[in-house]
Amino acid sequence: MGANARPSGVRSGGGWGAVGPWTSYGAVQQSLLSLAFHFLLLVAPGARAAGYETCPMVQPDMLNVHLVAHTHDDVGWLKTVDQYFYGIYNGIQHAGVQYILDSVISSLLAEPTRRFIYVEIAFFSRWWHQQTNATQEVVRDLVRQGRLEFANGGWVMNDEAATHYGAIIDQMTLGLRFLEDTFGNDGRPRVAWHIDPFGHSREQASLFAQMGFDGFFFGRLDYQDKWVRKEKLEMEQVWRASTSLKPPAADLFTSVLPNMYNPPENLCWDVVCADKPVVEDPRSPEYNAKELVDYFLQIATAQGRHYRTNHTVMTMGSDFQYENANMWFKNLDKLIRLVNAQQQANGSRVNVLYSTPACYLWELNKANLTWMVKQDDFFPYADGPHKFWTGFFSSRPALKRYERLSYNFLQVCNQLEALVGPAANVGPYGSGDSAPLNEAMAVLQHHDAVSGTSQQHVADDYARQLAAGWPPCEVLLSNALARLSGSKEEFTFCRNLNISVCPFSQTAESFQVTIYNPLGRKVDWMVRLPVSQHLFLVKDPSGTVVPSDVVRMPSSDIQELLFSASVPALGFSIYSVTQVPGQSPQAHTSQLRSQKPSSRILTIQNEHIRARFDPDTGFLVELENLDQGLLLPVRQAFYWYNASTGNNLSTQVSGAYIFRPNRQKPLLMSHWAQTRLVKTALVQEVHQNFSAWCSQVVRLYPGQRHLELEWTVGPIPVGDSWGKEIISRFDTALETKGLFFTDSNGREILERRRDYRPTWELNQTEPVAGNYYPVNSRIYITDGNMQLTVLTDRSQGGSSLSDGSIELMVHRRLLRDDGRGVGEALLENGSGSWVRGRHLVLLDTARTAAVRHRLQAEKELLAPQVVLAPGSGVPYHLGVAPRTQFSGLQRELPPNVHLLTLARWGQKMLLLRLEHQFAVGEDMVGNLSSPVTLDLRDLFSAFTITDLKETTLAANQLRASASRLQWTPNTGPTPKPSPSRLDPASITLQPMEIRTFLASVQWKEDD
Repeated sequence: MGANARPSGVRSGGGWGAVGPWTSYGAVQQSLLSLAFHFLLLVAPGARAAGYETCPMVQPDMLNVHLVAHTHDDVGWLKTVDQYFYGIYNGIQHAGVQYILDSVISSLLAEPTRRFIYVEIAFFSRWWHQQTNATQEVVRDLVRQGRLEFANGGWVMNDEAATHYGAIIDQMTLGLRFLEDTFGNDGRPRVAWHIDPFGHSREQASLFAQMGFDGFFFGRLDYQDKWVRKEKLEMEQVWRASTSLKPPAADLFTSVLPNMYNPPENLCWDVVCADKPVVEDPRSPEYNAKELVDYFLQIATAQGRHYRTNHTVMTMGSDFQYENANMWFKNLDKLIRLVNAQQQANGSRVNVLYSTPACYLWELNKANLTWMVKQDDFFPYADGPHKFWTGFFSSRPALKRYERLSYNFLQVCNQLEALVGPAANVGPYGSGDSAPLNEAMAVLQHHDAVSGTSQQHVADDYARQLAAGWPPCEVLLSNALARLSGSKEEFTFCRNLNISVCPFSQTAESFQVTIYNPLGRKVDWMVRLPVSQHLFLVKDPSGTVVPSDVVRMPSSDIQELLFSASVPALGFSIYSVTQVPGQSPQAHTSQLRSQKPSSRILTIQNEHIRARFDPDTGFLVELENLDQGLLLPVRQAFYWYNASTGNNLSTQVSGAYIFRPNRQKPLLMSHWAQTRLVKTALVQEVHQNFSAWCSQVVRLYPGQRHLELEWTVGPIPVGDSWGKEIISRFDTALETKGLFFTDSNGREILERRRDYRPTWELNQTEPVAGNYYPVNSRIYITDGNMQLTVLTDRSQGGSSLSDGSIELMVHRRLLRDDGRGVGEALLENGSGSWVRGRHLVLLDTARTAAVRHRLQAEKELLAPQVVLAPGSGVPYHLGVAPRTQFSGLQRELPPNVHLLTLARWGQKMLLLRLEHQFAVGEDMVGNLSSPVTLDLRDLFSAFTITDLKETTLAANQLRASASRLQWTPNTGPTPKPSPSRLDPASITLQPMEIRTFLASVQWKEDD
């Protein structure tokens, strides 16, 4: 996404004046090689390996200006990933990443003092694989010398609001593994570099710290926050990113870049810039060298006043710049020479040098200062009054759900590949592969992908990439399930069960249902499959008939078969379904009643929960926890905000990034809902119809301790020329004192307070949008005794705009572009315009709520995978009886332990991550917030661990040898972490700790 280069906040990198004439700068394979042999000896004295050892010399008694030559290459935004890489459709945006990398390498070889950083490994890895061996060796040398340095190193620069921590870890692991495999330790990034994401989460900083980064640089923060920080000299600090992990485990030195990520004004020397080059010939009428040097000294001195050391950084580059790298470097060479010449000529105390973020950080660390500590986050982000970037928390909800669903499927794919080994990759169904979906999911974490802030054709391409990643995983699952079950079936994957469509189950007279559970604990799961108009007999893995129901959906001819399946940890159960001839299902379904407002009491309940609905409006009005005797009046309804098109206070409109309603109070969708009641032994539902484009099913299954609200919204009508932003709101009488709580990327919980920021005095210009926060998995309110929690099935924006209230934005459709560079209104058509999702509502005491929402959120994220088959398969191995149930674990994991990752890492190696999923003090009744110890030696049933190595979070450093720069926070010194001996028989997890292992394994033969 383009940088905020102008006061209006338009995202446009290098956009100063008109675009200059385009000069081609071709690929330079041959010149690379000839330059390489000539210049590779011209390296800095003593430069042996990348890292801080290769950093340039500085002047200790001067202001050192570190020039960071960089390009910011969005992995999709206005163009698709491939269009950006190859330089296609330059009329949309001039950008060709392959030419940028060609040109940069050539320019680095031309002058040994030059340095450059690169970030997006999705692009770099593609470019790398297209190079000759000789060019690759040239690049390896540049990396070894520290002249080409990687920052961040993820597959993409991920968004921080709409991303789940598991997917963040996966995409960082993918990119960092490429660098480790390609360049070894020389290529390991020392700093995290998130210059463009639109606000920054605390969990992101915690993950970066656990990955071993020494520091974190970012570009965007709230305009009020930035002003205060500049005045207080707090542009750099230590971010304490966890309340559970003991410092400095989640401490991360954090630096706010002075100019977002752009060059200073008038100093952009790219083909897309119009600034004058350095002209140092005094005879030329265009001579400007003295003027530029004076200007540079002025801005460098002014910038340095807002930072605490005699070092300051300037980002020299922007979006897709350096396609003709010679233009940039030639002018920077002159600037450095001319400015530094002033030291002798005029006694200047400014020293300019080519540098990198890591080398700048190294100098800050050597200054040995004491730094302020930050403990909250950087949401929400505003780049001016009335300009809150809180709309993208909810933009493109269909894509956000597809991404979350794909994460679930990828983990299932990874686990079965790990449990079965090579037989999952090559088997009777062909070649199975988790890599395409892994890479597609990594791309989706980009800050213009899952955020919903790309152009429509790019969003379509993101969905295409996900869709292309599923079939290779389906082949892998087929190979794995056949191997584990001992039976080769014609497996069918029904991807449209959310809209009750599955041609196979709707036409088959008998079939089998395999349910795979990716959790480390047994689950009971209600299976729902669309079927024909018959009755069915369902048998469990042992052949015992289990209760089932056929329910006809109101207002449709669709019938669904329901039965509850019990599935072991990290394993599957196979159920058989057979049609009962000659019987219709009507006798076995409850009566269907169309209810308009009446005086009848309308309730649904099971053994744990009772929900009551207003007989006059059809709205949910009361929730009762029968186990704990809690009764809470709660009114749920849908509302919509009319999107602002600008007013006398500001011309800012609501768009893909920005949320700005034209009034504070939303409009009620409908004053009443038409309701229909469905009650059977296996489900109770109230179907609510609010309008032609908004409906909801409120649902309870037996044994369920939460109320499920399945909403369907869209297509949102805009024929009245009003953009609309739809919310689901829960109103209660809880006295919440302006407080509410949201998760950070699905992990730790942060307290929020209306119209308040913990680190500065807020001037609130948007009482609605300025109080919206990202909700990745949950939001809750509490009065200290009772807690109401809502779990989401995707990332959404949410808030509590009045005491006792929770609202979540479920969909938005807008008619105006918000002026941040995407150049398109968020006017989704086609499949993305009609969205279905779920909110799970939990009512608990404040003391017990965490246990419920932690474990339920885990079940939502990693739901069972259902696979269908005719059930007439042939044996996988002759003479070996098939099995109908399997668990990959010898014993279940404790409830506070989450199996975060189980994936293939090499030919006989697996990647294993175990996570403590409770925070310190969360479980106030039991011991789930206590440390927990596991024995890994015989934990898994499908393989034996023969060797175990512990690594940092992204698996690119051995934990025993990993070290980070130490910083002194103003809260006092933090103890150096003491290395502990790795004992597979005793792996202890502290609250919120993730431990990562590379396990050498031997797969067991079939029983």
